[in-house]
Amino acid sequence: MALSFGQAAIGSYALAAVAHLWLGAGLERAAAAAERGTPVARALRAALLCTAAWAGVALVTQLRPQPGWIGAALVLDAARYGAWFTLLVLMVQPRRWLRELARVLVLLAALLPLLALAGQPLPNLASGVALGLPVLGLLLLEQLYRNAPEDLLWAAKPMCIGLGCVFAFDLYLHSHGVLFGQSEPHTLVVRAAVHSLAVPALMVALRRHALRSRPLQLSHQMAFHTLTLLLVGSYLLIISGAGYYVREFGGDWGQALQVGFGVAALAALALALSSGAVRAHLRVFVGKHFFRYHYDYRTEWLRFTVALSGNSDDGEFGSQVVRALANMVESPGGTLWTAAADGTHFVAAAHWNSPRVSAREAADSAFVNFMRERDWLVNVQELRESPERYDGLAMPAWLASDATAWAVVPLPVAHELIGFVVLAHPRTPLPLNWEVRDLLKTGGRQAGIFLARMRAAEALLEARKFEAFNRMSAFVVHDLKNIVTQLSLMMKNAKRLQHNPEFQQDMLATVDNALEKMRQLMLQLREGEAPASGRHGVDLAALAQRLQHGAQSRGRTLDVEVLQPVKARGHEQRLERVVGHVVQNALDATPADKRVWLRVERAVGQACVTVGDDGCGMSADFIANRLFKPFNTTKSGGMGIGAYESAQYLRELGGSISVHSEPGRGTVVTMQIPLFETERPADAFMAGAA
Repeated sequence: MALSFGQAAIGSYALAAVAHLWLGAGLERAAAAAERGTPVARALRAALLCTAAWAGVALVTQLRPQPGWIGAALVLDAARYGAWFTLLVLMVQPRRWLRELARVLVLLAALLPLLALAGQPLPNLASGVALGLPVLGLLLLEQLYRNAPEDLLWAAKPMCIGLGCVFAFDLYLHSHGVLFGQSEPHTLVVRAAVHSLAVPALMVALRRHALRSRPLQLSHQMAFHTLTLLLVGSYLLIISGAGYYVREFGGDWGQALQVGFGVAALAALALALSSGAVRAHLRVFVGKHFFRYHYDYRTEWLRFTVALSGNSDDGEFGSQVVRALANMVESPGGTLWTAAADGTHFVAAAHWNSPRVSAREAADSAFVNFMRERDWLVNVQELRESPERYDGLAMPAWLASDATAWAVVPLPVAHELIGFVVLAHPRTPLPLNWEVRDLLKTGGRQAGIFLARMRAAEALLEARKFEAFNRMSAFVVHDLKNIVTQLSLMMKNAKRLQHNPEFQQDMLATVDNALEKMRQLMLQLREGEAPASGRHGVDLAALAQRLQHGAQSRGRTLDVEVLQPVKARGHEQRLERVVGHVVQNALDATPADKRVWLRVERAVGQACVTVGDDGCGMSADFIANRLFKPFNTTKSGGMGIGAYESAQYLRELGGSISVHSEPGRGTVVTMQIPLFETERPADAFMAGAA
């Protein structure tokens, strides 16, 4: 059997009365011992008991709907709102102006029962003060939640959520009455039950010791949001009242006119809230009338730092500087002037919501020297009207023709002027007093450091590119030196063996090999270094044979031992240069009557190339501190780049190089190179088994 509206209302009010009375009576047990006798605890108890009394009297009105009981219910409804507001005001401890505002609205709330007793229907009241009460409640909750310290936010959150549901529900209820002329019956019936949902949230807050008062630190941002919310709420109240009278006196078209009027009013509100000029006027108003200083320096500095450190999609960090300085003074645009590469003049390097300027300002002009020497912020209007305040400084032609220019902010770095920013007129009139000047000058210094750091980073990146090119050029010159040495040795032998057919064939092969190496070097210079690793398999046995043949052509002997065929990963030409460099060093350090050998094998999952000699050897100090450092060599005509290049390339491949040597007893160089596997291990195993 379905419940009637009357039965549902009786159950709703009964639930609210019992729940709030139970929590109010048991507050001594729920609250901590240190919080029971505080003003906040007394205010909470009063709010709970007032709400229970309101629900109880409303329950009686459902059983005996008499005017006296209805008036008492309205009085208690206003009283419980006042009790909840008192609780929130005590918890946030606001400044005097907010306390006075709360008192005024509570007094206005007391007019509700008086108007009701005078015979006014509920929709007329909802169009008045009743709609403002939940707005004030949400405002106080917002301040409580926003300004709660981090360690107390956990305790205050359940109370904010519970009471927020109560005030939001009442805001919806009264707004519906304003728009449609009467409250929705279903919503009105469950009102008391919805208010009972705050009781569990209050219980959780009490267990978390949420009754401790929180001193409110009223910041510029908080005052701005508070004033905005109050203005919006007042605007909605006025619009609701105007809409009600449009409907009442509009005749047959009254309802249509009310809807059209409401849509137009909401559109106007959205336009005002999205307007930068309106926000600027409101911020200036808050700064002038609520605070001693115009700016909240902590907020401004954090916002300025975030603006400078933000990522720019197009890489133009100059526009970030302009935007960061402009946002400080609500300026809609500006231009950044920086020194040109040759340092002879300043040019407009970046723009933000401003036209591009093609003019130049000489680096030694009177205007630039004035900002460099005085470190003054230039008020453009003041410079036009009173140039004597700037020692008779003449305004540049490009600045005089710019009607939007408002101020010129220098960007100094270590007594040097790295640039300056020309800001447009703010959205709202703003005097360039000492506070604005100090803020912009400090921001200009920070922006100058930012620009200098970014330029240093660009210069460092460019230097690294040149360093990489120079390092690659050094490698190429080193390889050319080896080719020239090989050709020179061949020319010396040509005088003695030029009629030998075998020497002629070997000479042609050597020249062809030298040409191919030089062709590869030219390609490397044009296209950059060859890939460090690729899907190339280098046959180390064939590489060893070529090195052995090259040593024989120079009249030396290289013993080659290939324990097993193995392919290594890498670029063939570069890998041959690396191993060839080690072999050449071994030959240079070893007399012709002593042994130099090369061994190729597979070891620990890698290709292992070992080059040994019985030469002069090296000290441990030389190996540790000089061998693999660039431009360190013991040869009279050497460059000291070969060992460094070899170690670098092997590390790029994922390999390694190690050296064991003793003076007078020779050297052993071991190179580990990643294998190039062409078949899976299982296939290799099956092939071996077959």
